[in-house]
Amino acid sequence: MRVIEAIKNGARPAALAIMLATIGPAANAQQPSAAAMSTAKELIAVAGATSLFSPLIAGVVEQAKVLYLQQDPSLAKDLNEISAQLRTELQSRFSELNDEVARLYAKSFSEQELKEILTFYKTPAGKKLLTEQPRVVDDSMKFAQDWANKLSDQVVAKMRDELKKRGHAL
Repeated sequence: MRVIEAIKNGARPAALAIMLATIGPAANAQQPSAAAMSTAKELIAVAGATSLFSPLIAGVVEQAKVLYLQQDPSLAKDLNEISAQLRTELQSRFSELNDEVARLYAKSFSEQELKEILTFYKTPAGKKLLTEQPRVVDDSMKFAQDWANKLSDQVVAKMRDELKKRGHAL
């Protein structure tokens, strides 16, 4: 059941993880063209891929704040002010992440493929895919979790029956 939970929790960034895992050493040797990078940046903007990473800066700042709060709760006022300041200051660093994701797309797909994917995402079907896919993935993961739980119950019962047939007292 924990595997299903882990899969469920990782469903949204799964496409990116799969993409990152498929990049081989040969792909890393070649730098993408400026045109491919531009198309990749547009693709990730249209696909909403950057929204997966939007909470990262705030999350890192919040984790650091919590670390200090656990040590000394009286620091809350100062830490809230510092956290707000850091979130603002660090927002410019988001472009580093955006650029790297675009580079990974541009290394994984040819410029022509990026253009074709982008063209598709701009069609009604592509827009619907982008809108509906998170819900479909969530619903699929919920179904898979329920299915796996039921299957687990069946497997446990069958194993128990077989063990009893073999003379084991359970």
